[in-house]
Amino acid sequence: MELLKQQPTTKAPSDWFAGDVWFDVIYAGQEPSRMRVNRVRFSPAARTNWHSHAVGQTLHVTSGIALIGIRDGTILEAHPGQTVACPPGEEHWHGATPELFMEHFALWEGTGDGRPETTWLEPVTEEQYQGPRTGTR
Repeated sequence: MELLKQQPTTKAPSDWFAGDVWFDVIYAGQEPSRMRVNRVRFSPAARTNWHSHAVGQTLHVTSGIALIGIRDGTILEAHPGQTVACPPGEEHWHGATPELFMEHFALWEGTGDGRPETTWLEPVTEEQYQGPRTGTR
């Protein structure tokens, strides 16, 4: 057993995120583990670029309201305590509503074969971000 050293909070890179986003690496597994866990905090209206994960991603919302968009125009609205599973290879984005900060845990796995875990794509347009939402309480 090992008590892991807490990593410093990091500002998310502007080439992958719009707005102010900060993350804490909770766990970045070493072989044989491929688990990755980050706590991510989004300021109002902040969001990721479009991206996909080779082995999928799970998002667990802890505060605020998360918006998760996919290429068909669907924007899922997830509330604290809700968990969203994004399948492998699905292009998506996630972020905060314009009114509230949002925090979630992002969980995903490395590929184990040298392929990138995440493929980062273009920014989400304002039209895409403002699309109709589904999945509200």
